[in-house]
Amino acid sequence: MAEWWTKLSSFMLQTKRVMQVTRKPTAFEYKTIAKITGLGIAVIGALGFVLQIGKQLLFS
Repeated sequence: MAEWWTKLSSFMLQTKRVMQVTRKPTAFEYKTIAKITGLGIAVIGALGFVLQIGKQLLFS
């Protein structure tokens, strides 16, 4: 029982430490992250599309 309490206490202290360090992103940071994420999704989608077209051309 004591081990469980020690783990919970340690987790709560670590969580408190992280919450004190973090902050809400600014609008500029949020927009930049959204743009980079969207670009990454588009690149992966385009790559998948090109591979699918290539597969259809080669094997049909």
